[in-house]
Amino acid sequence: MKFGGTSLRDAAAVRHVATLIADRLGQRPIVVVSAHAGVTDALVRIATEAVDGSPDIDGLEELHAGITADLGIEVEDHSDLFGELRDLCQGITLVSELSRRSKDYVVSFGERLSARTLAATLRATGTDARAFDAFDIGVHSDRAFGRARLLPDEGRIAAALSDFTGVPVVTGFIAKDDRGNITTIGRNGSDLSAAFFGNALDASEIQIWTDVDGVLTADPKIVPGAQPISRMTYDEAAELANAGGKVLHPASLRPAVDKSIPVRVLNTHRSESPGTVIVPEFDEPAAVARCIAHKRHVTLVSVESSSMLAQAGFLARIFAAFEHSNISVDLVSTSEVSVSMTLDNTERLDEAVRELEQFSHVTVERELGMLCVVGHGIRHRMGVPARVFAPLRDAGVSVRMISLGALKVNVSLVVGSDDVDKAVRALHAEFFEGSASG
Repeated sequence: MKFGGTSLRDAAAVRHVATLIADRLGQRPIVVVSAHAGVTDALVRIATEAVDGSPDIDGLEELHAGITADLGIEVEDHSDLFGELRDLCQGITLVSELSRRSKDYVVSFGERLSARTLAATLRATGTDARAFDAFDIGVHSDRAFGRARLLPDEGRIAAALSDFTGVPVVTGFIAKDDRGNITTIGRNGSDLSAAFFGNALDASEIQIWTDVDGVLTADPKIVPGAQPISRMTYDEAAELANAGGKVLHPASLRPAVDKSIPVRVLNTHRSESPGTVIVPEFDEPAAVARCIAHKRHVTLVSVESSSMLAQAGFLARIFAAFEHSNISVDLVSTSEVSVSMTLDNTERLDEAVRELEQFSHVTVERELGMLCVVGHGIRHRMGVPARVFAPLRDAGVSVRMISLGALKVNVSLVVGSDDVDKAVRALHAEFFEGSASG
């Protein structure tokens, strides 16, 4: 059972989560938690402020003290953790520099604090529970601070928990590298942590508890009438996550896929709702579209060369330039003389562009939006591109780029940032509303 920050936002929410867990003791749950809502952002600010010696740690400590006071519990470990955080920030101030390693260390306190709060709440209500830092029960990663990759478990987690018969409350999002440094696995990485634990412990099901009724047909903030999806395949869910669907972390499905473990997305505030179950496959006519996903702040890079076709290894040179700058490429579209790619991480884009300009002309467009129509029916139905373009044309949306996914379960498009909302609404109306839906 994984609970995100909004599910743990305050004392009432923590108390409710403790009840959900207590009601499922017969299933022998392992609980994975994120930081309380807003705490990760606060810790990032604290880390930045520590460089010039002005981190506001008191405000964060008061927030946690308020939650525990409202719960009527005391968490002795909290004072030790805040002391550790203060010492760390003093070190950052001393060197006047925030390294990626130090930033990961600072940010890790969010999950470490919330795990102890929830475990103490469970104990106070009669449930045997203990907080565990993931790295203390064998969760290891590489050294890519901020975006670390989890390393194979090799039985460490099961061995570490074998003697504990209560409810383990484990920190999501964090690990340690081979040198003992704390690492983080990327924003919303607690989903991946939950799937990782599910794989390691051969769980019967991985539950992701959120603040919505499962996976919806679109973002309800854009389409108020978006509906829950009862079930979808791993392929569909993976494409949704990669395309900006906020319910799941993009990499979170891989550990579940490896052992065919169902993933269920549930609503913390409406536990009676069936949510969405994600499985390898199911016998049902494939809908053309299962959902419409989107993401913002996308960068489009176009690489042009009039002699492109004559150059063996041209594409390899392009991707090598991005690899050298540790930039992941998302969508790719090619023509006879150009290659267009979308990127999310552009921290070192200038480096990659300089390398690309040695053999091509490069154009960079920032702050665009990406939309994705996801559904297994795309591979089986004729005329899907026409159904995508027609409503966008009618809505006055200009498409900068289109790409069909390799698995043929998604069609992705790049549009101007100002067109994202109306494009999502137009596509949702086409595929999910009215007589032509489906």
